[in-house]
Amino acid sequence: MQFTSEQRLDDGVLEREFTLGEIPGVLWTPESASASAPVPLILLGLPPLGLRRMYPRLVARARGCTADGFAAATIELPGSGDRPRWAAAEQARADLRRVMEAGEPVGDEIIDALVLPLVEKSVPEWQVSLDAVLSLPDIGGPVGYSGGVISIGIRLAVVEPRIVAAGFFAGSLVPRAMFEEARRVTIPLHVLLQWDDEGNDRQASLDLFDAFGSKEKTLHANMGGHTGVPQFAGEDAAGFFARHLR
Repeated sequence: MQFTSEQRLDDGVLEREFTLGEIPGVLWTPESASASAPVPLILLGLPPLGLRRMYPRLVARARGCTADGFAAATIELPGSGDRPRWAAAEQARADLRRVMEAGEPVGDEIIDALVLPLVEKSVPEWQVSLDAVLSLPDIGGPVGYSGGVISIGIRLAVVEPRIVAAGFFAGSLVPRAMFEEARRVTIPLHVLLQWDDEGNDRQASLDLFDAFGSKEKTLHANMGGHTGVPQFAGEDAAGFFARHLR
């Protein structure tokens, strides 16, 4: 793990960009973090739109985490941002845009081509990154996962025992195979659903929530579209992580 830049934000948060092999990422730690008092960690998932493009939203989420005494980290997904283009992913995204612009339903073939290879490639990278971040003296467990592509979160919740709680953003572009994996998820879950999300199949999101095998799972549904998440929804998610990571 090589740090490539470092800055203090105006609230004292230490922001460090890093590379891990070909994987770029960002790590945020609160002023309170030290080798004598390592802090818990929240992994911040993101959509495949590029870390630079998503930075304003990511840093806002990270500052929320650090204000609660947690470190936060994210990595660039394969084929996104400044990483090498991935022809299969580009084609899958083009197919998705074509279907959605035509007002046609998104079929399983497109969803599988778009999501399953991304899960297969990105989850091992998240695990390698987790190894590296947890090796730092000022960061310890437990670990939470928040947001991003819900199928990546599902796979991580199944295969990564260091993740003890997860907060998901409900989305309907979920391969059928991931519903079976969802039944194997047992950690506490906090799922946010925007009831009027124009790009989301509400019933598919409800079906996925029902499939999760966790004994503790909470669905927070709010009126409004994709960008209309109320401020208190973030406060509720912060309370969820505070309960499970302290």
